Amino acid sequence: MHPAALTDDALLAQCDLGRGRASGPGGQHRNKVETAVVLTHRPTGVRAQASERRSQVENKRVALRRLRLSLATEFRTAPPSPSGKGSVSNASRGKGPVPPSPTGKGAGGSGVLDSLSACSDLWRSRRQGSKIVCNPGHRDFPALLAEALDAIANAGWQPAPAAKRLGVSTSQLIKLVKDHPPGFEKWNTERSHCRLHSLK
Repeated sequence: MHPAALTDDALLAQCDLGRGRASGPGGQHRNKVETAVVLTHRPTGVRAQASERRSQVENKRVALRRLRLSLATEFRTAPPSPSGKGSVSNASRGKGPVPPSPTGKGAGGSGVLDSLSACSDLWRSRRQGSKIVCNPGHRDFPALLAEALDAIANAGWQPAPAAKRLGVSTSQLIKLVKDHPPGFEKWNTERSHCRLHSLK
């Protein structure tokens, strides 16, 4: 499971929590009380912080949401192995795309990119026909974004085969990633590394 899809408790268990005083305007209370929160995801080193709210509890909630989005953007998981268990490779740790197999087929002979069985239950529940039903503010959005970018990375950063694997239209997949501009920028950066043109 991608860390962006973990429950709050499970994700926080993988994080170091840092606290500090918020800087900037906000009055005497904000400057004296340590309300700023920094979350560092130990397995990946991805960090997120929040300091704009007046309470530490609220900033922790905001930082956790930001961490999920950063993990979805920066951290890639490898496709499931033939045994059904996922693996994490150097490529999935942000060192480049996880290349698809030359044939695009797993041990069972079925096309990996064509197999909807590779989708999570969450992804299937958020599909209506070829459309994705989830706005960027929804709790499920970071997990969907992570799964979308994993599929895109495993398709060599090409949208069409990734969309086919996920059972949605190419335009819907692009729209989902565009809803988080850093994710879309990451996609185009990886496409540039592969000498592919930028998506608009």
